Amino acid sequence: MVYSSSHLPLLLFTLFQLIVIQNHLFCKADPTDGFTPISISQSNFEIQKPYDVPVNQRYSFIDGVHKFWVYKTDKPHTTSSQTKPRSEIRITGNDYSSGVRQFEGYFYVPSGSSGVSIMQVFGASPSSTTLMLRVYDGTLYYYREKVIESNIYNRWIRLNVIHDVGASKLKVYINGALKHEPSGRGGDHHYFKFGVYTQDNESDRMESRWRGIKLFKK
Repeated sequence: MVYSSSHLPLLLFTLFQLIVIQNHLFCKADPTDGFTPISISQSNFEIQKPYDVPVNQRYSFIDGVHKFWVYKTDKPHTTSSQTKPRSEIRITGNDYSSGVRQFEGYFYVPSGSSGVSIMQVFGASPSSTTLMLRVYDGTLYYYREKVIESNIYNRWIRLNVIHDVGASKLKVYINGALKHEPSGRGGDHHYFKFGVYTQDNESDRMESRWRGIKLFKK
């Protein structure tokens, strides 16, 4: 079939539509699409570590990487606490009770670290946390209820966690792929934490590393 020059605009428009449709089908959306970045800095990072040791014995920040480590024989973070050992950052200045918030970060867990929480959405009722991501023997779990990602040791992994307070829903993404959509756990005051917080069946030493920490909101 021979097309005249008058058909050219229509052909170009049709070709453009096909390209748009193809991109829509094969290019997956990013978890941060539609969100507004929240400005945070090192001043928003409150470090919680065993009360009887200096910060630099359980945490470092070098070349943009937060490194946390703790031993199962360590003390809790305060003299009055009955909780297990931790080396964590509690993000301050961005607590929330409504709306939709998102945490993004890249984490790395070295071989051998087990029985440890590496990220939390704090605040719930009657429990303390709305979400906890734990590592057991190289697998990342939502609490101990669901596998989020296997074979996580010794590699950098992108994590995005979205918390819709009003809908009482969360979404957990690994490397941009949706892995779990748990329900909320109540509570009216929330914030994000990351690092290492001892759980059950813990290894002697627990470590995680983090970089590229960002917060978003809708």
